[in-house]
Amino acid sequence: MSQPAERAHATNDPLDSASREIARQREGLAATLEQIDARPEIFPPRKVEAPILLTPGQRQDALSIWASFVDRLLAIEQSALRAGEIPEDGRFALERASFLARYRYAMEFIERVERRPALDPLFNEEHLDLGLPARSYARLKFHYLNVARATEYSAIEFLQHARGEQPPDALARGARDDSRRILALGAGAGSRMTAKNAWKVVEDAALLAWMPAQERVARWMGEVRVYRQGDALVSQDQIQALPEELEPGDILLERREWYLTNAGIPGFWTHAALYIGTAEERAAFFDDVETRRWLDGLGASDFEAALAARFPESHARSTASESGHPVRVLEAIAEGVSFTSLEHSGAADSLAVLRPRLPKHERAIALMRAFGYAGRPYDYNFDFATDKALVCSELVFKSFQPGEGMRGLELPLARVAGRLMMTPNEIARRFAETRRDRERALDFVLMLDGDEKAGRATRAGEQVFARSWQRPKWHIIAQRVAPAKLGR
Repeated sequence: MSQPAERAHATNDPLDSASREIARQREGLAATLEQIDARPEIFPPRKVEAPILLTPGQRQDALSIWASFVDRLLAIEQSALRAGEIPEDGRFALERASFLARYRYAMEFIERVERRPALDPLFNEEHLDLGLPARSYARLKFHYLNVARATEYSAIEFLQHARGEQPPDALARGARDDSRRILALGAGAGSRMTAKNAWKVVEDAALLAWMPAQERVARWMGEVRVYRQGDALVSQDQIQALPEELEPGDILLERREWYLTNAGIPGFWTHAALYIGTAEERAAFFDDVETRRWLDGLGASDFEAALAARFPESHARSTASESGHPVRVLEAIAEGVSFTSLEHSGAADSLAVLRPRLPKHERAIALMRAFGYAGRPYDYNFDFATDKALVCSELVFKSFQPGEGMRGLELPLARVAGRLMMTPNEIARRFAETRRDRERALDFVLMLDGDEKAGRATRAGEQVFARSWQRPKWHIIAQRVAPAKLGR
């Protein structure tokens, strides 16, 4: 589900890709402020002196908004830092846009939180399931409310003026608006820097905001981050062996450590996808009496014929290949609801498979629905109330939703930033809480559990998976990764 974007296929232009990712994360920061302003009962429009207690629901909503904001701050910083192959001019533009967005929205966020004193201790509590260590809000304020940030801002803008270069279109307007807003907030006046002083900072190399420096990532959170690009802990050999154990309609849960798209998504499991299998696998699997009876009602000879007749474009994409591998997965990623190979989707750091306890014809109905969503854009608003755009777990939720002649799955909804939605982690939680029930909705198929210290994923059993939803969001820290694996 990750956000504001799910994992997208790589583009040929690293600068354009990183620029668009920063722009998306910036939109996520702006959306978080909109959520805050829409909840005056939690975030009052003016300073409140009286200590009015929040209700349990309000506390939960406030924490989910805070966690989402932290995620997006970290993700927008890492968006720039991961662009190591980009030329220096492009790196400067990325680092500048990243810094301005983080500085501007951190100031905006703090200004809103400080209106209600009760939020300060709440946001400083430890909530590892949300990725929030103790005193994280105090660290945020210490990091951004000091003269060093104002100095950094002044020097960056001085250097931008001296270079006279225009940033990529995806960054230009946002950077311009952020710089103006910072000045309006009074942040730039804090240092009282002259142009000479700003240049002195640059000359002394005390400011490295425009240079990739992985050790700076998440420094204000007081935590370490793994810097491992390209290599998933789940190996390609493991992935290519999976189809022998999978069936069409299986639900994939995926975890990518320190991935940008984890931003805004609570819990350990951050992505969900549907295993659709190949056309041959579907034809063999759905050759049963009940499914044939359902297909007769549609006037179709078999399931593939029904898909091709109702969704010809989607069916054609589902029978294509990707980098030499057959398409076997349907998922909502940054590009939208897309068909992809298992080799691409399964390249994660942890992977689990759950199987709906539904008859084959209901799984066929679910896949038919899913094919109908193919091509729709990714839902950056995480809005389950509409179908025009979908997030990853929404694709799973709506494909198996009860109705239209199927019992379906009653999957759990949770409140995230004030909205009811289903997260991938809630699917794992639902399994854990009901796995001993006779009428449970899901069965465990397999889990490949990533071990960052060992540098690989290994098979894990049902009991390990049943506890996985309780893992801290930044699970790698709990694994005590070897120093050589860390970014600092």
